Amino acid sequence: MSTSHEASWSIGELAERAGVTVKSVRFYSDLGLLPEAFRSGGGHRRYAPGALERLRLIRSLRALDLPLPEVRRVLEDEEAAGRVLEDAVAGRLRELGDELKTLRWREAALRLVRECPPAQRADRLRLIGAVSTPPSTAPLVRFWRAWLPPRMPAPATAAFLEVAVPQPPDEPDPAQVLAFAELHAMTTAPCPDGRQPQPEVHRVAGARGAAALYAGLAEAYGIADPQLRRAREPCPGEALDAYVAAYADAYAGRDTRGFRRLLAARLATGPRLDRYWELTAVVLTPPGGRPEPTPGSADAWLRAALERDNAEAA
Repeated sequence: MSTSHEASWSIGELAERAGVTVKSVRFYSDLGLLPEAFRSGGGHRRYAPGALERLRLIRSLRALDLPLPEVRRVLEDEEAAGRVLEDAVAGRLRELGDELKTLRWREAALRLVRECPPAQRADRLRLIGAVSTPPSTAPLVRFWRAWLPPRMPAPATAAFLEVAVPQPPDEPDPAQVLAFAELHAMTTAPCPDGRQPQPEVHRVAGARGAAALYAGLAEAYGIADPQLRRAREPCPGEALDAYVAAYADAYAGRDTRGFRRLLAARLATGPRLDRYWELTAVVLTPPGGRPEPTPGSADAWLRAALERDNAEAA
């Protein structure tokens, strides 16, 4: 379609109307985002009036920090422009969310260093400096994968990791940053003898038996959860029965008084990860809130209930 000289603008006129620099107009033109209507006899660029609206759209898209390839997709695919723009904005929102989370973690880390005694600052800096921002849960996942029995079914492993690995909060306070840094240090430290200790039941039950065990334990923890949240004292009941039944199945035994005594002895000598669960509770608990129950706190509550049950039966 032809455009008369009277209805066209020079690059300077277009830049002035759009409130941008001539350099910006030339940049978008050279990329093909802002087509010229024609060139004058002297070789100067001329633009149709519609270029002004297109230039304003380009500026609006760039103001959202959309990359140039995404801007081109919006401009060139008119039929799918709405969907393309929606996808581009959603992607940028995710990126901004990650950036904000990074800044909040850095702010909390700086407050942690500022608020601790001067003699502790060097150690704190080394501790939090080992953690990426935003923090990654990959080291914690690797720790638990090494702890679980080899060849445990993938769905069971995924279900276990979902509850065992705390997700870093988006807006942490200094205590949560410190707790996560300590979790990172704990799970990346080499084991004293080169091998991570595992419960005896892993060897006895095998991979599939362990998967059933953890499914049963998760059920017991869920039953105990309301009592933990009410800060009730450990006591026998439905949660303990489910807890003992999970172990009885893993050991191919029955829930008898003798088995409960044997189970208490086995649990007392097994590897403990109390510090891991204490730190996990800090990471999961909003500032000023009551500590969130964890699988570790539920297990400790149920072990105490088992000891009480055995003592009352003696």
